[in-house]
Amino acid sequence: MSLTVPVGSDHQLARLLQTGIVLEEVVEARAARHAREIPGLEEDVREMLAAAAEESAEHRRRLEELVDELDAETIPFEEIETLVEAQYEADEDFDGVLYDQLCNEETAYKFYDDLIDAVESSDVRFGVDRDRLLDTLASIREEEAEGVEEVTELMETGR
Repeated sequence: MSLTVPVGSDHQLARLLQTGIVLEEVVEARAARHAREIPGLEEDVREMLAAAAEESAEHRRRLEELVDELDAETIPFEEIETLVEAQYEADEDFDGVLYDQLCNEETAYKFYDDLIDAVESSDVRFGVDRDRLLDTLASIREEEAEGVEEVTELMETGR
């Protein structure tokens, strides 16, 4: 995902935040499914996946708060979870699970990085406090970067 132009309106910001919500829902559903359904995962990998699912749920909640201030509707998590389960089968290969999680974390990081740039380059006065918006997005981006590091470490140690 790449955002190449400044955010031009509350409506556009709400849609971009909703994209982040859907991204977090996909990450949450896939991580939870991998942790729950894949046999033979090392405990540290299972714990990392469970923590990633919890973190994504928290990110989703924080993004939904921002969307609520913009008076826009979100898609219920249950609908996204059903779509994810219908579209993606769990990769039972250990490396596949970690690679999948790494891709999820990297995609989320890039999305938030681009969204921050698009908000910072915008002159629009949003219906949500700009500093709070940017602080929230930067905090989520940092947590995604930490997730990338954690998955990379697990991959390097072969666990």
